[in-house]
Amino acid sequence: MNLRPDPTFYASPKIAMQAPVENFAFTVMLSPDGSQEDGIAVVDVNPKSDTYGQIVHQVIVPYKGDEFHHFGWNACSSALSPLTGHAFLERRYLIVPGIRSSRVYIIDVKEPLEAKIHKIIEPEEIFEKTGYSRPHTIHCGPEGIYVSTLGGGGKDGTDGPPGIFIMDCETFEVIGQYEMDRGPQDKHYDFWWNLPQDYMVSSEWGLPPQFENGLVAEDLLSNKYGHSIHFWDLRARKNIQTIDLGENHQMALEIRPAHDPKKSYGFCGVVVDTTNLQGAIFTWWRDDDGKWQAKKTITIDPRPEKADNLPPLLQGFEAVPPLVTDIDLSLDDKYLYVACWGLGEMHQYDVSDPMNPVLAGKVEVGGIARGTPHPNGKPFVYGPQMVEISRDGKRVYWTNSLYSTWDDQFYPNDEGGQMVMARVGENGGLELDPDFYIDFPKGYRSHQIRLEGGDCSTDSFCYPSA
Repeated sequence: MNLRPDPTFYASPKIAMQAPVENFAFTVMLSPDGSQEDGIAVVDVNPKSDTYGQIVHQVIVPYKGDEFHHFGWNACSSALSPLTGHAFLERRYLIVPGIRSSRVYIIDVKEPLEAKIHKIIEPEEIFEKTGYSRPHTIHCGPEGIYVSTLGGGGKDGTDGPPGIFIMDCETFEVIGQYEMDRGPQDKHYDFWWNLPQDYMVSSEWGLPPQFENGLVAEDLLSNKYGHSIHFWDLRARKNIQTIDLGENHQMALEIRPAHDPKKSYGFCGVVVDTTNLQGAIFTWWRDDDGKWQAKKTITIDPRPEKADNLPPLLQGFEAVPPLVTDIDLSLDDKYLYVACWGLGEMHQYDVSDPMNPVLAGKVEVGGIARGTPHPNGKPFVYGPQMVEISRDGKRVYWTNSLYSTWDDQFYPNDEGGQMVMARVGENGGLELDPDFYIDFPKGYRSHQIRLEGGDCSTDSFCYPSA
């Protein structure tokens, strides 16, 4: 145990933005067909280094078929909460779930170039103690590690609804279910919170039979994927309100609350509107009466395309949907980045006024029927997917794989994993760095990114920016 809080814990977003820049990034290495073991790649992101833009270390796990997807830290700035008993933890371990195996790995990255497996939690322990399966998103809270799941019990994960379970942040023991009263929540995806205001927001994707073997077109066209966001009393662990965004707004995925804890709003990305193939962003907020509201504030149109240029799944539409699959918000709450995985575009919106976002920048790379190469001339397969922003807001990193079976449906002739980075202009706008381009080892794809010392989708803050 440290004798003082970890120096990478920051009281406010503004203080975090002034912190030293990252030297390393940690990125998923996933074997889409399970023929190789998954792993975590350590990437050198220091431009002064001789190995800048290279994978400098790998942690390969002992099992096949995990399908690494999302992962997160054991501890972060939330440890500075006045309610916590864990202020002296280290931001040392990555909690890495296998979305397909339900196995969880604890990886010690205190020395990034010597990162190694610290502990493995077998799926049987998670099933027995929580009744959940398919662990997905990790968030470190003041008193423990919160893990969202996409499946309930049973072989296909439909024996009961999915939810959140909590792990001890020191021993990594699985403690149990989070929910005391889930209300109408019966699907799950992302979640995040505002600690001082004591609320949490969660979202919905679909149940395991709806995603594990690929997108189920019949379910999508019948609007059977998730389309609601749920608001929770964080400490009471109960659902206090659910907002249905409209059944046509299929797959309400990433939740991004404002980082400043004084603010009571945030954003949710919607993959596709089944009435017109648009992608969408909803702004949600709490009104003067204490009720939660949500409004669509960004729409992104599909691009017309000849059927012969499209994968079979899209040929009947003769269009490329944006497929909004990830969003991320800078620590100053100014810029929202929106990954349009289908179009092959990364959008930057000025959300200083969260009810009236303005497009401030755009980068094109990859994309269905387009395949725009990287500025260095090398390919970028699929499209921009998992996005992560440096604490100072000057660098935006992203990778390209969505989920193995979905990659194969939407990009059936492509294969590979890339990671790139764009630099942000002083007054907005972004431009890809031609010298930063990671091509992952053959047979591996990449997904979630975490940055050394924290990033913009890792930490929740307990104190407002002065």
